[in-house]
Amino acid sequence: MQQQLSNSFNKVLVIGGGLMGGGIAQVIAQQGIPVVIVDRTSEDLDRSRARIKKMITRLNGEGAVEEVLSNITFSTSYHDGADCDLAIEAVPEILELKLEVFRRLDEILPPNAILASNTSSLSIAAMSSVTKRPESVVGMHFFSPVPIMKLVEIVKGMNTSDETVEKIRLFGEMMGKEMIVAKDFPGFTVNRVLVPMMNEAAFLVMEGNDPEEIDRGMMLGTNHPIGPLKLADSVGIDVLYNTCMSLFEGFKDSKYRPCPLLKRMVEAGHLGKKSGQGFYDYGGEK
Repeated sequence: MQQQLSNSFNKVLVIGGGLMGGGIAQVIAQQGIPVVIVDRTSEDLDRSRARIKKMITRLNGEGAVEEVLSNITFSTSYHDGADCDLAIEAVPEILELKLEVFRRLDEILPPNAILASNTSSLSIAAMSSVTKRPESVVGMHFFSPVPIMKLVEIVKGMNTSDETVEKIRLFGEMMGKEMIVAKDFPGFTVNRVLVPMMNEAAFLVMEGNDPEEIDRGMMLGTNHPIGPLKLADSVGIDVLYNTCMSLFEGFKDSKYRPCPLLKRMVEAGHLGKKSGQGFYDYGGEK
């Protein structure tokens, strides 16, 4: 089955070489499948290459770096992935931006190619609507850091075919991931539960509670391996805020309202670990 699967996805295009996109490309390249990472600038691609190299070294040793990177092409042009039979979009959680990516992918990739989104909360149905292949558009939500986290949510939109879901399920399993299928509603399964918890923790901070006390309470009282505020810093405060907004706008339910503190933190550039400051001070570490 794995041989059949590798033949159906001979080359993969990843749009966005950030933390998520780079991690997705890494786990695919580790299976010997050629990957093209497309990002906006050569500087973005240099950062992506350095991040991937660091993660490979951490997990597999420096000796594995060259072999994995030999399967990855870094480019600023979509056309370098025009012969791919699977594309995975991993750009920021802004629907208009994702719709533009899907329009371009639909124009450039072969008619039989599957188009997947790594969105954590946005509508797969909406993305499929701007393509001529809605049955081949699917959610493929990885978790960070991608090379370590086992889960991938497959999100089946209203137009997504069962065949597309099955191909993606087998592909994920080939990469060593555990797959679950989620319905195409804001937040899907994991973030529908997780994001409100992190958002509520932010309300506690806004009310004057100590972030360390909140995190210790959740770790010791509920056996979580990491507190919700440390996790928020790791995910990115901007990502958390955008996901909160997706839930709030998608359900029109006040229980999903984003904590005002999150918006202020985004405006101040306190985006968590990646900026060096979030609910915790990372002393410039990114």
